[in-house]
Amino acid sequence: MPVLRRTPFLRVLAVGVAAAGTLTGAAVAGPAAGASTAASGAGSATATAHGAAGPVSDCLTLASPTCYSPQEFRTAYGIQPLTDRGITGRGETVVMPEFAATPGEPGITDVRRDIARYDSVFRLPAAHLRVITALAPGSSPFQAPGEYAGDVEIVHAIAPRAAIRVILIPADVSFALGVRDFSAALRMAPSLGSVVSITQGGFNESCLTSAQVATVHSALRFDRERHVTVAVASGDFGAEGQPCTATPTPARAVVFPASDPLALTVGGTSLDASHRTGAHIGETVWNRPVSGLPGVVASGGGFSRDFARPAYQTGLRGIGASRGVPDVASDADPNTGIAFVEAAGSQFGIYPAGGTSAGAPVWAGIAAVADQYAGRHLGFINPAIYEIGRDARYHRAFHDVTKGNNTVQVGSVTVKGFDAGHGWDPVTGWGSPNAQVLIPLLARYVTG
Repeated sequence: MPVLRRTPFLRVLAVGVAAAGTLTGAAVAGPAAGASTAASGAGSATATAHGAAGPVSDCLTLASPTCYSPQEFRTAYGIQPLTDRGITGRGETVVMPEFAATPGEPGITDVRRDIARYDSVFRLPAAHLRVITALAPGSSPFQAPGEYAGDVEIVHAIAPRAAIRVILIPADVSFALGVRDFSAALRMAPSLGSVVSITQGGFNESCLTSAQVATVHSALRFDRERHVTVAVASGDFGAEGQPCTATPTPARAVVFPASDPLALTVGGTSLDASHRTGAHIGETVWNRPVSGLPGVVASGGGFSRDFARPAYQTGLRGIGASRGVPDVASDADPNTGIAFVEAAGSQFGIYPAGGTSAGAPVWAGIAAVADQYAGRHLGFINPAIYEIGRDARYHRAFHDVTKGNNTVQVGSVTVKGFDAGHGWDPVTGWGSPNAQVLIPLLARYVTG
């Protein structure tokens, strides 16, 4: 029986990179304690509260920085012009199912402290965070794995005024129970907010029974009918998908629930943007070794064995009879990630986020901003995304990723993946967002 475990990608990267000694700390001055903060994140990218010790590690102050500040990241993806106009997700709520900490688990952090430090460092408004523990009774709401804190920080960076509601679910349980808990969290979402971000818990489709798939699909349909957008990470194992066992037979696969046609599935890229202005320079498929992790990790993508091609994917180049994954993409490379903050003992570090588990919160934040812009809950936006992809304005609304692939080497076996290309492809979907063009188009194209 497979076991549902978190894939703590952000936390592993933070620990691994810091341990490798590749980051340098820098004590920097910042605003006086209690000073007002701006939603734009303007000002020194690594400013800390006056008198506080600087970070023990800081990916922004390297000779060749390995991360982007929230403002740089928002600029690269066209979000900053909306932020400057006050389109910051105000009045919207993002819901995030996250694994609760298990007793004695290493690397547990205090989410409240991490987010408060993040807000201080990047001059963000205080996060409006509430944690629901009904599915994980007895858990400590704010003692959590680093990925939980990183997910919240990323959504907050993209949509600084959106509220965030975390639904804790038990970790390290049988997959059958995990499916039950994820489905319950999805069904709770419409009563809490209009957007869901799912970064954890996915499994290779071959690991699941049809009944388990149907349970989650029913919950996603429940959300769609209530105008909730659900963003899901496509996985970090390239064309292989996440294996069921420690000794898999390597083969092409995609992960679920990313493969569900009711999910907005997010693949991974390596972002190249200016560290001076944040201007977007280019992107390729994320597929390269990561310090502190074995082997190569890459953007999940391919074709579902469980779901037929949805109507919105009809006529795509390279599409067959099956659901193609992903729909869109965002930076997933820990050498180029958005910065996040995590405690390091009594101190803290600024690290690059990585994995497609960083991309789902980015798109969840974008969906919250889009809801505010539209003045209504846009909900299931996949059909609109594909209409925009076929529109003459596609290349203004998206950064088309045309270089790279998600082929991976698993031991001695090469799992041949898919190549990026012009327009939609089963590695990065339509590409990454230029939100200042994309969001007005979404508001126009979503009619349901």
